[in-house]
Amino acid sequence: MSQALLSHYENGLREPGLPFVVRAADYYGVSCDYLLGRSMARDGSAVPAGRMDMQRSEEWERKQVVAAASLLLELAEQTGSSQLPREVESYFALAIYKVYRYLYMADPAGVEAVFRTSREQFEYLCDARMKEHELRIRTAARGEEGFGLTRETLQPCAIAPNELSKQYPALSGALLTVLQQVSDSIDGFGKNIKSAK
Repeated sequence: MSQALLSHYENGLREPGLPFVVRAADYYGVSCDYLLGRSMARDGSAVPAGRMDMQRSEEWERKQVVAAASLLLELAEQTGSSQLPREVESYFALAIYKVYRYLYMADPAGVEAVFRTSREQFEYLCDARMKEHELRIRTAARGEEGFGLTRETLQPCAIAPNELSKQYPALSGALLTVLQQVSDSIDGFGKNIKSAK
């Protein structure tokens, strides 16, 4: 292949044919979906929700979420920050608390006195704390100070999808699948809102 043709492909002036895409995927050891930007995972495992096998079990989906959360905690620890992992854990804990309260509220036999925060207030207070932790996560991830955090020197942490696949082969597929599913979900949600206007 000539350098000029490759340049045309890279700059979007020409589109490669299917045989080229297949050869390139084989050469780089990735899936065609990855090359075409339809998957964030090199092996193509994280594909848009509409193309995912609808027969996957709830247990499989649960494992994906748990593995993805586990990898995020691992990545936070790899930065060498003493603050970032705590902020991520606190954020996850708030999400867990909030979901539990919703489930508990649906139980007619549930006794509200079990919780210190009232049913009317917990959602707003959780949302406020989650926003606070989001701000602190962003700040800690850059090693900056503020919002009760001190400045830290962080270790570089490669989190690009292809790097995650190399460094965490057992967990990266789960994270990339969750990211792809949520990306598809929020993109569809955004399009629905635009079309409703």
